[in-house]
Amino acid sequence: MVIGKVVGSIVSTRKCENLIGNKFMIIEPVEGMAAGTARFVAIDNIGAGIGETVLVATGSAARVGMEKAPVDAAIVGIVDE
Repeated sequence: MVIGKVVGSIVSTRKCENLIGNKFMIIEPVEGMAAGTARFVAIDNIGAGIGETVLVATGSAARVGMEKAPVDAAIVGIVDE
């Protein structure tokens, strides 16, 4: 699990049909997270917005409920404080 800040979004008009209808957000991990400081893309099924701090599941945990989709990172929560 990674804590990060949503810093942008990605628009993709052509993608795997298992990803149609999903948003892609650019995540910047907070300092000190194991994922380092490199930004990465995560699928967003909960409606996070730019500027929000989020919890991101990575690896096989990101595919729960989307087993046939090529997903490696998914936003699973919005941090309140």
